Amino acid sequence: MHIERVEIRRVYMPYVSPFETSGWREEGIHHIIIRLDVDGATGWGETPIGRNPFYNEENTDTCWILQRDYLIPSLLQTDLSSPYDVPGAFAKIRGNRMAKSGLEFAVWDLFGHIEGRSMAAMLGGTRSEVAVGVSVGIQKDIDTLLDVVGEYLDDGYRRIKLKIKPGWDIEPTRAVREKWPDLALQVDANSIYTLGDAEHLAELDEFNLLLIEQPLPHDDIFDHAKLVPQVNTPICLDESIVSSDHARWALEMNACGIINIKPSRIGGFVDAIRIHDLCQAHNVPVWHGGMLESGIGRASNVALASLPNFSLPGDISANSRYFHRDIVTNPFTLNEGSTLTVPTTPGCGAIVDEAYLEEVTVDKLEFRPQ
Repeated sequence: MHIERVEIRRVYMPYVSPFETSGWREEGIHHIIIRLDVDGATGWGETPIGRNPFYNEENTDTCWILQRDYLIPSLLQTDLSSPYDVPGAFAKIRGNRMAKSGLEFAVWDLFGHIEGRSMAAMLGGTRSEVAVGVSVGIQKDIDTLLDVVGEYLDDGYRRIKLKIKPGWDIEPTRAVREKWPDLALQVDANSIYTLGDAEHLAELDEFNLLLIEQPLPHDDIFDHAKLVPQVNTPICLDESIVSSDHARWALEMNACGIINIKPSRIGGFVDAIRIHDLCQAHNVPVWHGGMLESGIGRASNVALASLPNFSLPGDISANSRYFHRDIVTNPFTLNEGSTLTVPTTPGCGAIVDEAYLEEVTVDKLEFRPQ
């Protein structure tokens, strides 16, 4: 099968409220939405990339250029028999995993529609619902933080992740833990600390956290292996794990006890499944992170999170957590029990609101085979 038409769109949608991490602040998404068409079937994908290269080395502009000049021409020349053919089509292009991922997601969605299979079934999912939590950005003060966390708990979320940074770590975490002693709680540093902060990070042990996510630099595995024996709280790697090889290295070095799988960070579902299976074989739990996706990317995330070794609540959350209005007509809503329902319709299950998608589009391009 050859793709007949590719469309990419830059979109901007403001968040319900700004989202701040240890290294940057975002007011809304600047993602790239991909549409593939062949024989009357359509597949949708999303590249959930930031406007600036602060999470990883890519940004909206680099993804747009790589997709336009290299990835889409390669995809249009490829005879696809399954979504597993996509990594081979992109093999000559090093890195740029975010740029690759959105196109790969769209191919999975396309094959789901052609074959009449849900994405969860195609990926090997085993759950009808997936457990989710919510990620809380850095707030202006502790009182505001407690109010925000309380609102999410009132909404029904049962797991909270706090963004932390030096000067906003021990006391905010202490305040949340003291107010909610039994809350499933974890923290995320987004690579802001160094190994020299090990003693300080060990102070988090008293709060009975599920995990400390990516405390050390984004491209580090070695120093995380040195940190692990110095803290009792499980260390989770996020930014450091960009391929199944990186996951293997981390596990062999005992650099973490948990891995956060974001398929967009890894380049797509093919390597995400490999990491899931590798961790499962080593009895290492994984959970699904989020990149504040629209309903298109969120549906794909839920499908992947239905695989059996995703044993901790993910950062996927209901659409209303992020957007007043999304570009899908069937947004996810939170179930009792802090879960989202896994779609069973063909493809990822997202129904795109094409009229509203047009409204939030900043730029678009169309491609056909030469």
